[in-house]
Amino acid sequence: METISYLGIAYLTILVIPVLIINKKLSIKMNKDVVISIIRMVIQLSIVGLYLQYIFDLNNTILNVVYILIMMVVASISITKSSEMKFKSILIPVFVSMVILNITMMLFFNKFVINLNNILDARYIITIGGMLLGNVLSGNIVGLNTFYKGVFENQTRLYYDLALGATRFQAIKPHLKAAMQASVKPTIASMATIGLVSLPGMMTGQILGGSVPMDAIMYQIAIMLAIFVTRYLNIFIAILLSLNTMFDVQDILVLDNFKSTNS
Repeated sequence: METISYLGIAYLTILVIPVLIINKKLSIKMNKDVVISIIRMVIQLSIVGLYLQYIFDLNNTILNVVYILIMMVVASISITKSSEMKFKSILIPVFVSMVILNITMMLFFNKFVINLNNILDARYIITIGGMLLGNVLSGNIVGLNTFYKGVFENQTRLYYDLALGATRFQAIKPHLKAAMQASVKPTIASMATIGLVSLPGMMTGQILGGSVPMDAIMYQIAIMLAIFVTRYLNIFIAILLSLNTMFDVQDILVLDNFKSTNS
């Protein structure tokens, strides 16, 4: 595979200038965010490239597991910061669901799909884990916000159903359904159009790296199925675990756990 030089990156960076000019002309105030984001991306990925090479060469099982857990902590913090719920009320449920489901999927994938002798091999568990976590992160943000926005805006109906004898699960079921659909719809749409509308990054990267197209396709199919299942179950478990902190023992929504309320 041909390498990309620093000059090549510089050429692409120059192409950002028209975007900045258009933003300026249209008074779209995001040029500062664009520039900062690009700078952060370059710095962060450069650092990642350096220490990932070290981790891959070392390939220490304990270090690999610790690195994956750190990734999950960072992802959980990012999800909670992007949600409408307060940090302390949602962090633990999100992290626990992420650990259970993502680690299970990573180990399953490496053992039964790829058939690795060392299922904790750094080159596989970190890269596959990163793809799973990236999709789980966006899915959890959408799912949690959709669910608790629905619950918050329909408290009267929720309490009415509970008063008529519905269980907590029965009362929240419509909002859970909406959250699940909102969370996985992008993945379903991606699976439905993959290969026709887009050539996904994992497959493209393998082909550019010299892999036979069918081998790259098999990997892509496997990772898309893993992403879908993990994303779906993650938001489901995260919401169920969060109910104990977001509702009190009398099934009343704890409004203090929301960042902003209209009550």
